Amino acid sequence: MITLSGWSIKPPSTLTRFIFLLFLSGALMIMDHRGHHLEKIRSGLNIIFYPVQVVAALPVRAGDFIIDFFHGSNELRREYGQLHQENLLLQGKLEKYEALEADNAHLRELLNAAPRVADRAIVAEVLEVSPEPFTRKIVITKGARDGVYNGQPVIDAYGIIGQVTEVNAYTSKATLITDPSHAIPVQSTRNGLRALVFGTGSQDYVEVPYLTAASDIQEGDELVSSGLGGTFPAGYPVGKVVRIVNDPNESFLKILVKPAAHLNHNSEVMLIWPELKSASINAEKLKSGGRQK
Repeated sequence: MITLSGWSIKPPSTLTRFIFLLFLSGALMIMDHRGHHLEKIRSGLNIIFYPVQVVAALPVRAGDFIIDFFHGSNELRREYGQLHQENLLLQGKLEKYEALEADNAHLRELLNAAPRVADRAIVAEVLEVSPEPFTRKIVITKGARDGVYNGQPVIDAYGIIGQVTEVNAYTSKATLITDPSHAIPVQSTRNGLRALVFGTGSQDYVEVPYLTAASDIQEGDELVSSGLGGTFPAGYPVGKVVRIVNDPNESFLKILVKPAAHLNHNSEVMLIWPELKSASINAEKLKSGGRQK
């Protein structure tokens, strides 16, 4: 009950107010639908309440940002881990491919070099290298069952490596030209000077002893096998003279030679049968001599 200027006014009941507001709402909706009379009012209310909407949406947006941040960070770390693993695998495959390519190139060089010195040759893998500091020997994966024999030359595509000094059924041991017990007869390609090359125990150099200052030998001279003794094929590279020391107090020159073969770089070597080449050459000479007669 409301008292106004002595008059008592009874407020409408709840049901009456509900019905009134219901009809008012329906009337406003019809007016807005037909004449769009409330668009300006609605636009104004939207402008007024926009900051409230923004503030109300901040917690939701902040939560979404935090979730996306941590989820995205975890996703990036996972992708980075996967890419890192893939990169390592690809690097490993690339290194393996490069190693295979180098091995294939080396094998091609060996096979191309074989016809120069022998009619028969086989490639052998290096199984073991002697660990002794002044002994230069290797174990290879060919033996008596492959026809390997003592004294057989061992070469690569660049020069003479050494010779077989021990033969077993499945493996053999070869002594390199750098071993102190090894010697090989050579001659200079410049003037035909004959000499002997001995191993020094060093993996990088051999030496030519017993030559005096009167000998016609110079730094840069190429030394090849002379073929004397029949062990090594004639004309195959042995090394290059890199240093000559003429000590007045010594009777002979000190001559250092760098081997032509890649003694410490390859995992394959080649065994050759030079006597077959020599036999075929001699047979050709006999045939040609018979035709001339």
